[in-house]
Amino acid sequence: MEKKLTFREDGSFVIVQFSDVEFIDEEDVDPETPMLDSMTKATMDRIIALEQPDLVVFAGDLIASARSKDPLQSFRSAVAVAEDNRVPWAAVFGNHDSEGNVPRKRMHEEQLHHAYCVAKPDPPGVSGAGNYVLTVDDPTGKPAAALFFLDSGDYSPIEAVGGYDWIRRDQIDWYVSESRRLAERNGGTPLPALAFFHIPLPEYKKVWETSVCEGHCSEWISSPKVNSGMFAAMVEMGDVMGTFVGHDHSNDYSGVLHGIRLCYGRSTRYVSYVEGVRKDKFPTGARVIRITAGERQFETWIRQSDGLIGEMPLHEPGAH
Repeated sequence: MEKKLTFREDGSFVIVQFSDVEFIDEEDVDPETPMLDSMTKATMDRIIALEQPDLVVFAGDLIASARSKDPLQSFRSAVAVAEDNRVPWAAVFGNHDSEGNVPRKRMHEEQLHHAYCVAKPDPPGVSGAGNYVLTVDDPTGKPAAALFFLDSGDYSPIEAVGGYDWIRRDQIDWYVSESRRLAERNGGTPLPALAFFHIPLPEYKKVWETSVCEGHCSEWISSPKVNSGMFAAMVEMGDVMGTFVGHDHSNDYSGVLHGIRLCYGRSTRYVSYVEGVRKDKFPTGARVIRITAGERQFETWIRQSDGLIGEMPLHEPGAH
């Protein structure tokens, strides 16, 4: 039976986005692994208790698969917090999820076996693993908002290009088709929507350079070198209000470009990790998103591992 997401009686719906939790199985040779996994779990438990979300989204890099002896068990450990708290959840995959011996297709199949997972099987003929759309229904059962989940891949498949992968043309076509389908069911009006994937679009760099942003940009914006047109498609369809990514551990900013708010999450496991040394610039945590039925806007904030709301500095275009 399909699991439904529904707005609360007050019309609100709260999402907690955990980014880059990077679980590793406890038998790993690194003596710090159990400690870091435990700290990450405690952060997620605390934030779930404080925010009482209607949905948890894992925004990629759920595991550090290259360092895990059992990637599927590491995945189960990563999502156990949502399962144990009986909170509906869904995941997209990042570059570190499939560096080990388990392909991301198998990882997506694994999430579908969990009791509180609301993700859906992949549409046929679409690149990647973990492309699906969920709706949030109003009290009458009518879809009132949409949540798109897309696989942004791992590394460029073209050696001459290098760098990170990009959302492919067939994925964009799938998104456009689903967006149109939902709009037709809504009397021709685009359904207010959010989109989740792991690797930031090239437009994340542009919004930081040209718009007033809230938050930190403390490391290089690791977008793909190829701009495949996902952002343009969202602008044209007029449904997506905001996009949400992880990937860059020391970035947590958001800013509006052409009517869409581009948001990083807050790294949940660690903020930066350079040459094996943990170098936190601010507390770990999560991004929280609240949408309201009937409104084409959303609220968002950072909830830190210490329980406080994160202070997000304003960044002016052209500032260092």
